[in-house]
Amino acid sequence: MSRRGVMSESFKVELAKELGFYEVVQRDGWGGIKASDAGNMVKRSIQIAQEQLVQKS
Repeated sequence: MSRRGVMSESFKVELAKELGFYEVVQRDGWGGIKASDAGNMVKRSIQIAQEQLVQKS
């Protein structure tokens, strides 16, 4: 069963750069990041989405 990502590749790259582990992605691919880094990506993406909702209100 293949899984399709919810985040665009460019958004994931932007988050990885912001959170400081993009070098790992470049070297090892997305499978090389720590679970905590993946969790931080999800948390940050939720924060960004919430901020955008507030701005639209």
